[in-house]
Amino acid sequence: MNLFCTVLTYTAPSANYRGESAENRAVIQKISRGRFEYPIISPEAIRNALRETLAAMDLPCNRKRLHDEEQLAVAFLDYPDADAFADDFFMGWLVAAGKNDRKKILKELKEKGRKPENFTFKRDSILRMNMAVALEPYRHDSVFTQSPQDSTAKDVKSHVNTENSQLLHREVTYTPYQYPFALNLEECRSKQNWTKKLLEAIGQLNGVAGNHARSYFEMAPASVVLRLTPNLVAGYDTYGFTVDEGTGRHQFSEVVEGILEDDYPGNEFYLGGKLVKDMDENLVKKLQEKGATLERSPQQLLAHVGKIMFLEK
Repeated sequence: MNLFCTVLTYTAPSANYRGESAENRAVIQKISRGRFEYPIISPEAIRNALRETLAAMDLPCNRKRLHDEEQLAVAFLDYPDADAFADDFFMGWLVAAGKNDRKKILKELKEKGRKPENFTFKRDSILRMNMAVALEPYRHDSVFTQSPQDSTAKDVKSHVNTENSQLLHREVTYTPYQYPFALNLEECRSKQNWTKKLLEAIGQLNGVAGNHARSYFEMAPASVVLRLTPNLVAGYDTYGFTVDEGTGRHQFSEVVEGILEDDYPGNEFYLGGKLVKDMDENLVKKLQEKGATLERSPQQLLAHVGKIMFLEK
């Protein structure tokens, strides 16, 4: 069985971005989609926040971000171990080592009591994830803030942050983001409890920032669409959330209409959150009659899928 999911966040202002600023302008990363540019958030930023969330949920994690270094930096507790660390299990690794270094590493692992024959220098990610794309295009909105002059006395500290006040230019946007992820459940079967915790972490995801981000923007789902299927592909547009021009509500018409028209087997689909709250009772009833599972709370829906996803369909 494969689990495919698209998450839609709540709408909020944000200045999430990655990379260096252009002079004093903090630039939001964007991607062209049709005739417009849409803000994006990288899957690397999402994955890093997931590591931190899993660690906060008391799952063992190998890698942690170091926040007080001169450059982007991380530290590892040990060599990768998919049996010992949840982040290694779900996100994989690459140990860049030549022939001689590989021999040294394998010898070191043996000295630590680990079985060198079970160690791999590369492991693909079990959690497949793509970038988060804004639902609304970037509209060239910006805000300006001013940093103060640092006039601290020299006898207090010798270094000052800036000798002059600076005008900071920051691009901003007001939009929800949608992002897909996928799991092959057979690959996760040996760590079923960890997989349930992963879904729980996605339901509470926060702290997805990107480098130098200063905005609080929750990446937890406002709406979620899941498909639990033996198919190897999702079979629908994984960036399928759109805005209804008449009501302004967010919809996933391809899946909803596809279930009603028997394009998709309804019993493979799970819909949750605001997407369900905005439906009228008649539509909810029709989808349920087709076998779809609907839940007003996306967190409760993810927990429900976590309980049944390893059961034989």
